[in-house]
Amino acid sequence: MDECDTCLLIMGCPEVPVQMSVVLYLSNKLNKSGRDVTVAGTDAALKLLKVADIEGHYVEKTMDVDQCIADIVEKKINFDCCFAFMHSDAGLTYAATMSAISSAKLYAVIFGKNAESLSDSVDFPAEKIVAKAVHNPVPLKSKIDRVIA
Repeated sequence: MDECDTCLLIMGCPEVPVQMSVVLYLSNKLNKSGRDVTVAGTDAALKLLKVADIEGHYVEKTMDVDQCIADIVEKKINFDCCFAFMHSDAGLTYAATMSAISSAKLYAVIFGKNAESLSDSVDFPAEKIVAKAVHNPVPLKSKIDRVIA
C-alpha cells in the first residue's frame, strides 16, 4: 500500500449492508494515512453514502462510477490503487473493467452470501479480500486491515 497515494473505492449496488460501513471505514483510514481518496458508485450507493456521511467527515470526494470509468478511459484521471467492492456479477464487471482500463493496483473486495463462488470468478489480476459478510462488517474490516497495515 506504500505506493498508493491516490485511491479509488468503487461501490456497486448497495444491496448488501456491509458495503456502506466498510467503504466509510476504509475511506477514513486511507484519508487519515495521507492518501487522496475518491469514492465512485452507482446513484443509489452515492445517495446512501451522502446521507450516512452528511458532513463529509469520512468521504471528501465522490463521483458517478460510469463517469469515473469514462474519465479513466479518456485519461482525465488516474489512481494508484483501486478497491472494487463486489457482491454480485455487476460488481465483478466493474472490477474487471478497472483491471482492463487502469494500471492501478487492484484490490477485489468480495463479500456477501456467495463471496467464495464470486471470488472463483475473478480471472483478472487483483489481490482478493474475501469474507462471507452480509450484515456484520467485522470479518471484512479485519481482512482489509491486514492489507492496508
